[in-house]
Amino acid sequence: MTIPTELKYTESHEWVKDNGDGTVTVGITDHAQDALGDLVFVELPEVGKQLAAKDACAVVESVKAASDIYSPVGGEVTAANEALDGAPETINEDAYGEGWIYQLKLSDPSELDNLLDAGAYEQVLADEG
Repeated sequence: MTIPTELKYTESHEWVKDNGDGTVTVGITDHAQDALGDLVFVELPEVGKQLAAKDACAVVESVKAASDIYSPVGGEVTAANEALDGAPETINEDAYGEGWIYQLKLSDPSELDNLLDAGAYEQVLADEG
């Protein structure tokens, strides 16, 4: 199971990439996509929508279950990965790359400090297992 060290994580299995320009890219972790199984549908957040940290903002559905995606940090949705509309399995194939779900303009960059680093996220997985 891959846990890239340059990303931040949540206990609810979202990842966050700091784009270095006041925006972040958000997706679900390799562990989450693996636990869900083959994804068949992704409901993306609306561009322009304001989110607070921990807001439910998207849904991923697999053959097994539907699961809410929670915003790790607050801000305004600036992009949604429209490519997932026709190919939700992209998340299964490349969770940390082409399978990103949305981008957000941060309302408070210090919220990134509340997220887990790769080592802490690895511990969350160990505790779950």
